Amino acid sequence: MLLRSLAWSGGLDLTHRHSVRVYYEDTDLAGIVYYANYLKFIERARTEWVTGLGIDQMALRDLHGIVFAVRRVEADFQHPARFGDDLSVETRLLTLGGARLVLEQAVTRSSERIFMSEVTLVCMTAEGRAARLPAGVRARLAEALP
Repeated sequence: MLLRSLAWSGGLDLTHRHSVRVYYEDTDLAGIVYYANYLKFIERARTEWVTGLGIDQMALRDLHGIVFAVRRVEADFQHPARFGDDLSVETRLLTLGGARLVLEQAVTRSSERIFMSEVTLVCMTAEGRAARLPAGVRARLAEALP
């Protein structure tokens, strides 16, 4: 089943939040999060965001031969996160096209924004060609637009 029914009513929360705890393995010798790990944190949050919208990415691949791929990431490292920090990754859909979506993702510690990114995702086939989003998936994503 490509689209799952949503368990809540009254629409979708426009900002998705995903919790991350910083483990020793995420840090360098100084106990500061290694820069590439922020990309892992936001990737996990995007997966949870899509799942939270009721979209089954495995079914999208199996039924339509389509996957989401990162096309572009703009990243701004504002403050360091450290071993033991509890972080929140906030994901918000900015734009939605026929085969492309742009997300804003921020990593915060308490209310302090420590990392910002703008991520462009494209919908593509296994062969690497651009593909349009199926109408039902696009409609579900459109519900998350501000």
